[in-house]
Amino acid sequence: LRLRSVLGGAMAPGRGWREAAFGLLLLRVCQVTAEEGILRAVSSDPSLGVKQYCIMYNSQWMPIPKVLNKANEHQLKDLTNTHLCNSTDVPPEGIKGNLVVVKRGNCTFIRKAQIAQQNSAKALLVASLDSIFPPLGNKSDYQKLKIPVALILYDDVLSMKKILGAHISAVLYSPPIPTLDYSIMIIFILAVFTVALGSYWSGMEDYGSESSSPSDSRPQVHEGNKTNDSGKILTPVTVVIFVIICSVMIVLLYFFYKWLVYLVISIFALAAAVSLFNCLAALVKRIPHWKYKFTFHRRSFEVRLLILAVFCITMSIIWVVFRNDDRWVWILHDCLGVAFCLNFMKTLKMPHFKSCVILLVLLLIYDVFFVFITPFMTKNHESIMVEVAAGSGSTGEKNTGNYLMGLAVEPVAHNEKLPVVIRVPRLVTSVATICRMPFSLLGFGDIIVPGLLVAYCRRFDLQTNTSNIYFISCTLAYAGGMLLTFIALILSTMAQPALLYLVPCTLITCSVIAWRRKEMKMFWAGNGYEVLDGSNEPLTQDDESSWNNERGDG
Repeated sequence: LRLRSVLGGAMAPGRGWREAAFGLLLLRVCQVTAEEGILRAVSSDPSLGVKQYCIMYNSQWMPIPKVLNKANEHQLKDLTNTHLCNSTDVPPEGIKGNLVVVKRGNCTFIRKAQIAQQNSAKALLVASLDSIFPPLGNKSDYQKLKIPVALILYDDVLSMKKILGAHISAVLYSPPIPTLDYSIMIIFILAVFTVALGSYWSGMEDYGSESSSPSDSRPQVHEGNKTNDSGKILTPVTVVIFVIICSVMIVLLYFFYKWLVYLVISIFALAAAVSLFNCLAALVKRIPHWKYKFTFHRRSFEVRLLILAVFCITMSIIWVVFRNDDRWVWILHDCLGVAFCLNFMKTLKMPHFKSCVILLVLLLIYDVFFVFITPFMTKNHESIMVEVAAGSGSTGEKNTGNYLMGLAVEPVAHNEKLPVVIRVPRLVTSVATICRMPFSLLGFGDIIVPGLLVAYCRRFDLQTNTSNIYFISCTLAYAGGMLLTFIALILSTMAQPALLYLVPCTLITCSVIAWRRKEMKMFWAGNGYEVLDGSNEPLTQDDESSWNNERGDG
């Protein structure tokens, strides 16, 4: 699959759907519940301050207070040099009244907790070298426990001792995660802006900046500007094949995630560089100055575009190198992601409303199937979407995260993540920002897929000179669908595939407008975009009469 062809605009005829399939494989992820809490560590030296660390606990065991002022503070006892599997592992001075930290392994969590409880410890933390998860055990055993038991990363224990010193007091609590974070408003603005700009650019690319006379109500075809590359068009047949390929690809990612994730990263890096170049080149070419050129092997090159190409490649390389540095690289990632979505919507064309309906409905079914149906088919009863989104595939070695449809809180990433989301730091401090990456996410697909419909509306407006009524209405419908998705998430606190709301909002809005304007037949079949003989014939007198009759003017 050569995504470069899609994004570079040099696609071979009839191959657009194959390259596009990889680009439109986007994550629709659902909520993965996890019992997370916070260890608030305080140094005996006031100058060293306070640090907070993530813990994982099982609420079916001894619950942890939800509010900090209701939790009791205890002295931290570091026993990470032992596993606490026998009473002989307890130091001579004892552990009475302490919050004990021991090493994971050699025996069950229940056994460690029983020994800690027998020696009057107030709580038990088990330090894990790799990942943390809620402790498990037999119900008959954990019902006898009277002390909280939680897991913490061993690296956090070392960091705590290094920063706060040897004498530390700590408290365990588990505040509820706020349902609403203001970062989703930034994501909302980014998504609507990208859809609107990408769709507007798609129309400008095909029809230029010329405007038809308002008095001429029949379709206007700008022959000099209109594209004639059928390789960029998704017809109904290629749409179906396109969705099948997307389905196959996500299944392959499920089974071979550890290897294919690097392929996706490589493809995105290449696609992002080409997309960023195409977006910035469109602006640079409008600058009337610095048009220096030189000839090399009988080919002419513009210096400023070569400098721009080097800049875009450099940005992509920087992202690859620092992609897991979440302190700042999210800004670069979002810029590349927005450029990717813009260029995708500009490059890929929907020839008519019929193709748009088929694409959006099939991808809605695709979403629902892989989120809600596949749990009945997998061994661990998790959806394939969740497993791939969590970075585990079929291995089950997923990172704990709290996903909300395409909008999500990013999980702790010991594995590589698929770079197919817009990321914005979460603005409300909570257990989510302690235990996971403090970002809210929105998948590229929730931007690109409805954006293809909005782009078609923009081109139809230019073809029929309808004062952008379809484009503006569909963009507002997309914004409304996003708001409905957020409201559903807040009210239900359950996973909601974004297309479940975006598809009906956009399709129904466009249909109602076309029906009210008596243009449904023209809107459904498209106009002047998919020409059988590959030519752009001007409208004949019969075509004009047919158009006028369609509008009710004849």
